[in-house]
Amino acid sequence: MGDSVDNVPGIRGIGPKTATKLIQEHGSLEAALAAAPAMKPGKLRDSMIEQADMARLSRRLVQLKEDCPLPMPLDEFKLTAIPQEPLATFLTEHGFTSLLKRLDGGRGSPGPATQLHPEKPVTAGAPAAPQGSRQPPPEMPPVDLAAYECVQTLEALDRWIERAFAARLVAVDTETSMLDAMRADLAGISLALGPNDACYIPLGHGGSDMFAETPEQIAAPLALARLKPLLESDAVLKVGQNIKYDINILARHDILMAPVDDTMIVSFAMDAGRSEEGIGGGHGMDELAQRHLGHTTLTFKDICGSGKKAIPFGEVPLDRATRYAAEDADVTWRLHRVLKPRLADEGGTRIYERVDRPLIPVVAQMERHGIKVDRERLAQLSSEFAKSIAELECEVYGLCGQEFTIGSPKQLGDILFDKLGYKGGRKGKSGQYSTDQAILEGLAAQGAEVATKVLDWRQLTKLRSTYTEALQAAINPATGRVHTSYSLVGAQTGRLSSNDPNLQNIPIRTEIGRQIRDAFVAEPGNVLLSADYSQIELRLAAHMADVPALKEAFAAGEDIHARTALEMFGEVNRDTRGRAKTINFAILYGISRWGLGGRLGVGADEAQAMIDRYFERFPGIQRYIVHTLESVRERGYSETLFGRKTWFPRINSRNQAERSGSERAAINAPIQGTSADIIKRAMARMVPALAGAGLGDVRMLLQVHDELVFELPEGDVAAAKPVIERVMAEAALPAVRLEVPLGIEIGTGPSWGAAH
Repeated sequence: MGDSVDNVPGIRGIGPKTATKLIQEHGSLEAALAAAPAMKPGKLRDSMIEQADMARLSRRLVQLKEDCPLPMPLDEFKLTAIPQEPLATFLTEHGFTSLLKRLDGGRGSPGPATQLHPEKPVTAGAPAAPQGSRQPPPEMPPVDLAAYECVQTLEALDRWIERAFAARLVAVDTETSMLDAMRADLAGISLALGPNDACYIPLGHGGSDMFAETPEQIAAPLALARLKPLLESDAVLKVGQNIKYDINILARHDILMAPVDDTMIVSFAMDAGRSEEGIGGGHGMDELAQRHLGHTTLTFKDICGSGKKAIPFGEVPLDRATRYAAEDADVTWRLHRVLKPRLADEGGTRIYERVDRPLIPVVAQMERHGIKVDRERLAQLSSEFAKSIAELECEVYGLCGQEFTIGSPKQLGDILFDKLGYKGGRKGKSGQYSTDQAILEGLAAQGAEVATKVLDWRQLTKLRSTYTEALQAAINPATGRVHTSYSLVGAQTGRLSSNDPNLQNIPIRTEIGRQIRDAFVAEPGNVLLSADYSQIELRLAAHMADVPALKEAFAAGEDIHARTALEMFGEVNRDTRGRAKTINFAILYGISRWGLGGRLGVGADEAQAMIDRYFERFPGIQRYIVHTLESVRERGYSETLFGRKTWFPRINSRNQAERSGSERAAINAPIQGTSADIIKRAMARMVPALAGAGLGDVRMLLQVHDELVFELPEGDVAAAKPVIERVMAEAALPAVRLEVPLGIEIGTGPSWGAAH
C-alpha cells in the first residue's frame, strides 16, 4: 500500500486490507510479488505484475535506515523525565497554556482542556449513544454538554482566539434565524479546539418577550472584527459541517473564511451510497455522529420546539443555546479527527483535494451572486399557464364525461380503468390504480387522448407552482435576485443538486422550458453566457469503453447520432437518427429491453434485437458494461477516472428489483461521475483563469449539470469566450488525458433562454 501524505505510490488500488491479506498469505512483499502470476486473473493480479518495481521502490522509500552513525550511544538518548527547561520557556513563548499546566506537576490543563481526559464522565442529561451504533474512538472522551463555555466578554473571546491561532485548526459553526443564508440573521458562532473544548459566542440573542432583559453578550460588530483575522488566516484551518453555509453567512459580514475543510464532503468522498442498518447512509451531522462517534446529537427541535410553538434560535436562553451550538462544533471537530485520516487510507485524497474541496468557496460565491429574474415576465407566464391549465381541465372533463380532481391519482385511476375501460391498469397494495408518468405515456401511445391531456396538465401545473409562482416568491428583496442553494452531496455520482429553488429541472428542449428560461435575465449593460459540454457522457463512454468508431466520429466532429444510425441501421434519416439518439443514451443507463421498447414504441423482442445489434457494432460498450458490473460486484463500488467512489450495497441483493436498480446505476455511475468531476474541475479553475485574463467582472452564476451560466459586460464577451472554452476543454488535464475532445457550445443573449 502507498502513503499519499509522503508521496509513496505503492501499487494503485491496494489498500490496508488487501495489503494485510497478501502479507499474511505470502509472508513478505517479495513472496507476494513472486506469487502474482499464479493468482486468479483480475485487476489485482495485473496491478501486482505491472507495478512490481514501483512496490519495491516504495518499500525502499519507507524503510528505516539502520546504519546511520550516532554522535553518542543510543542509550544516552533516552529521556527519563520531562525537562522543565527549556520546555517551559518554549511553551510560554508560543502560548501552549494547556501543555504548560500539564507540565506544572502533571495536574492537568486549565479550563475546558481538562476535558481531554477520557475518564471524565458524561454529565446527566447528555444524550446516550443509540443501541447498536459505534462507540467513540478510545482516545476521545464522551460528549459532555456541561463542559462548554458561553463567551460573553471580550477577554474570554480573545483567549479563545489566541488558543485557536496556537492550535492551527478550529471547528466553526454559525447559528442563524433561518436556513436561507442570504436572508438569515446571525445569532452566534461556536468554536471547538478539541473534544469537549468548545464555546458559543452569542451575538444576536434577546430583544423579545422571551427575555426579561437582553442577555449579556459582546456587540456583534466588535466580536466579528476580533474574529475576522482568525477566520481569514491562512495559518489556521477552519473545519465545518456543510461549511459553505457558514462561508456565506460570514461573507455577508465582510469575513471571507478560508482555508476550510468540510466533514460532510470528506464523508461523501469516501462513503457515497453506503448505508448502515438503523442509521442510514446520509452525510448530515446527526447520521455521521451516530455512525462514527456513537453519539446522538441534540436536535434543533429539542432546543427551539416545533410547529406554532417553535421559537427562533435568537430567543433560546443562553445555557441551552450554548449546549446545542457548541456541541455542533465539538462533534464537527471529532468527525474531522476520525474522517480525515481515512482519505489517505482509502484512496479518497485525490478526489477530495483536487475536485471537491476547491469547489466549496466557488459554489458559495455563485450562491451569493444569484441571478436576476424578470418578475413581470414570470407573472405573465403564470397567468398564461393558469389559462392553459383551465382549458386542459375542461378538455379532460369532456373526454371523461364528468368533472373530478385531476390531481387525485385515485379518482383519475378509477375513471381511466374502471369507467373508460383502458387496459394496463395496475393496482398497488392500497388497492389504488397507479397513474404515474410511465402508465400515462403507455396509454397515450395506445391513442388515449385523455392520457396526453393529463400529462400536459401535470407538466403545466408543476411548472406554474415550481417556477412561475415560486420564483417570484424566491426573489431576495435586498438583492433583487434569486439565490439557489447547491448541495455538493446531493447526488451519489458527484453531481451538484440545486434547491430552494431548484433551477436544474426546467425542461430543456420544450418551448415552455424556453419561456421560463427567458425570464432569467442579465442586468442592464450585461449579457448572459451559456457554456455547455456537448454530449460529454457519450464522449466519455467512447474513451472509457474504448470504442474506435465513436472516438473517430468525435475526433472528426461528426454528428454522433447520425454515425450510430449509420452503423446500426445502414442509413441516416430523421427516424433512424432519432432512434439512434435514444439508444445511445439508454444503453449508458443500463436500460432493459422492456424499457427501450417503451421509449421507442416497439416490442421487447425488437428492442432486444436493437441492443444486440448495438453491442455487435460497438463491442467496447458491452465489454465496459460487463467489466463494470464484475468490478462493482467484487469491490462494492464503482470509480470515476478521477477516483470518485460510488458504493452499491445492494448490487448482490437477492431481491431482483433492488439488484437490477443497482446494476443500472452502477453502469452509468463512472461515466456520469467523471462528467461531474470534469465540470467541477472547470468551475474551480474558472475564477482564477478569468481574473488572470483581466476579466474580473465576469461572474459565474449557475451550474446545471453539463452547463455553466455566466453574467458579464457586453464588452467582455469576445475576450471571455476563449478563456471559458479553454478552461472547460482542458479541465480533465493533467490528471486524465482523454482520447476524445471535449466539445463546448457557447451562446450569449439578454436572457438565459436566448443564450442557451
